[in-house]
Amino acid sequence: MDSQRYQETLEKCSLVKDLELLPYGDLTEIGERGVNLSGGQKQRIQLAHALYQNADIYLLDDPFSAVDAHTATNLFNEYVMEALLGKTVLLVTHQVDFLPPFDSVLDLVNARKETAGSETPADATSAQSGISSKEIKKTYIVNQHGASCDRLIKQEERETGDIGLKPFIQYLKQKNGFFYFSTAVLLHLIFVISQIAQNSWIAANVDNPDVNTLRLIAVYLLIGFSATFILLFRTLATVVLGLEASESLLSQLLNSLFRAPMSFYDSTPLGRILSRVSSDLSIVDLDIPFCLVFACGAAINASSNLVVLAAVTWQVLFVCMPMVYLAFRLHKYYFSTAQELIRINGTTKSFVANHLAESVSGAITIRAFNEEERFLAKNFDLIDTNASPFFHSFAANKLFIQRLEIISAAVLASAALCMSLLPSGTFSSGFIAMALSYGLSLNISFMYAIQNQCTIANYIISVERLNQYMHIPSEVTEIVEGNRPRANWPDVGKVEMRNLQIRYRGDTPLVLCGISCIFEGGHKIDIVGRTGCGKSTLIGALFRLVEPAGWKIIVVGIDISTIGLHDLRSRLGIIPQDPTLFNGTLKNNRPLSRDQC
Repeated sequence: MDSQRYQETLEKCSLVKDLELLPYGDLTEIGERGVNLSGGQKQRIQLAHALYQNADIYLLDDPFSAVDAHTATNLFNEYVMEALLGKTVLLVTHQVDFLPPFDSVLDLVNARKETAGSETPADATSAQSGISSKEIKKTYIVNQHGASCDRLIKQEERETGDIGLKPFIQYLKQKNGFFYFSTAVLLHLIFVISQIAQNSWIAANVDNPDVNTLRLIAVYLLIGFSATFILLFRTLATVVLGLEASESLLSQLLNSLFRAPMSFYDSTPLGRILSRVSSDLSIVDLDIPFCLVFACGAAINASSNLVVLAAVTWQVLFVCMPMVYLAFRLHKYYFSTAQELIRINGTTKSFVANHLAESVSGAITIRAFNEEERFLAKNFDLIDTNASPFFHSFAANKLFIQRLEIISAAVLASAALCMSLLPSGTFSSGFIAMALSYGLSLNISFMYAIQNQCTIANYIISVERLNQYMHIPSEVTEIVEGNRPRANWPDVGKVEMRNLQIRYRGDTPLVLCGISCIFEGGHKIDIVGRTGCGKSTLIGALFRLVEPAGWKIIVVGIDISTIGLHDLRSRLGIIPQDPTLFNGTLKNNRPLSRDQC
C-alpha cells in the first residue's frame, strides 16, 4: 500500500475526522454491510476506494446523496474538481448547484430507464466490504499490543467435548417426543422378537413329523405379516416424532430470531443464521428422527443376534465380551474426534454462506474494481476449509468401520469353531443353521449399531447449534397489559427528551451523551449535524430500535420505556435512512398494521 497516496485519499474524501472518531481508526471493524457506519460514511468510503484505484474514467452515480450540504461541497471541490483533475468524470446528480464547472451537461427529459433491478455502488459495496480483512488486521493489533479490543463480530460459539445426553433430551422434550420415541423403540423390539419367534418356529419344527408343511408355512407367514404391520406402525411413530420435534424447534428458533434486538444482527453475520436455518434445520427435519430410531433398532438387532448365538454356543461369550469392550473403546476414541470435526464443519459453513451473500450483493462493485479473481479464490479457499473437516470425518468413519468388521469376523469365527466342537445331538440341525445365520448377520448388525450411534451423535450437533440461537435475549415485551396508552395516543405529538444517553452495546462508549430537548406538538423539527454524529441513532431511540443507557423520553405525557413495543411502534411512523422494499408489487409494499397483516 502506498502510504502517501492513502493519506491523500482520506483527506480528499473528508474521512480524516471520521477516522479520529472511530475507536481504532482505519482498523475499526465495520461489520457486515457496514452496520456501524452512517450512510454518508459508507458513501465517502466508496469514493475513497475509487480514488485510490487511480483510474482514467470515473462513473459517479449520485455520490453526494447521503452527505450533508457542507460535506457535499467539500467533496465536490476537493474530490471531483481537484483529485480527479485531468480524469474523465461522468457524474449523475440531481444537485444543480454542481453543474456550472462541468464542460457539458446532459439533461434527460422524459427519459425512461428500463432495467430488471439496479443498485448504487455505495449499496453494493456496503455489502461486499465484509469483515475478513478487518478481522485479520484487528487480530494482529490485539496480538501485538496484548490488549483486549472491542470486537463487533464475535467469534462463533462452538461447544467442545462430549456434552452427554443434553441435546438428545432437548430434542425429545419437544411436544410428545419421549412418547413417540418410546413407542417406536418398543415396536421395534416387538418386531425383533417376532423375527426370532418366526425363525425359532422354523428351526424347531422343520424336522418335526407332527407338523405338516401347510401348518409350518401358515404360522411362519402369520408371524411375518404381523411383524410387517408392527414395522409400519414403528415407521409412522418415527415420522410423527420428526414432524412434532421439527415444528417445535423451528417455532422456537424463528420466535427467538424475530424477537432479537438489532444489536444481535449487527454483531452476527448473516451466514451464521443461514447455516442454521438451512443445513442444520434440514438435518433436524429429515435425518435425526430416523437415525435416532435406527440407532436404537440396530443396537437391539445386534444384541438379539448375540443372544441367539450365545444360546446355542455359550462358549462364544468368552470371545464376545472382550470384543464388545474393544468395540466400545474404538467407538469412544472415534466419537471424540468425529464430533469436533462435525462442529468445525458447521462453524466454517457459515463463512461460505456469508461470503457468497456478500459477493452476490456487491457484484457490481467487484466487477467495477476488476476483483473477480480475488473473490473467486477466496470463495474456493473457504469451501476447501469447510470441506476439510468433513473429508477427515469421512475417512475416520471408514477406518472405524473397517476395524469393527475385523472384530465381528473374529466373533463369527470363534462361534463357528465352537459349533464344530459341540458333541453330536446337542442341538438340532435347524438351531445350528439358525445360530450360523444370526452369526453371519452379526457382522452387519454390530457394525450398523456402532455406526448409527456415531452418526446420530454427529447429527445431534445440529440441535446443539440451533439451541444456541433459540435463547437470544429478546427485546422488551410487545404489550404491557397494566400500562397501555389510550386509543388516540399520541394525539398532540409533544416529545420530551431528558438526559438521553445511548451506546450501541454495553461495552462501547456513549454515542449520544445527555441530550435534553422538547419537541412541541405540531411543530416541524430539523435535526442537523455532520455525517456520523448520531442523527439516525436519535430517531432509532424514539422507535426503541436501540435501548438507551440512561434516558427518559416522554411522548404526550407517557414515558415510552414503560409501554410495550407494539403500542409504541404502531403509533409512530418512520422512514429509515436505508429503506427496504420486499418482493411483490408496490401495493403489497405499503405499510400495514399488524391487524392487517
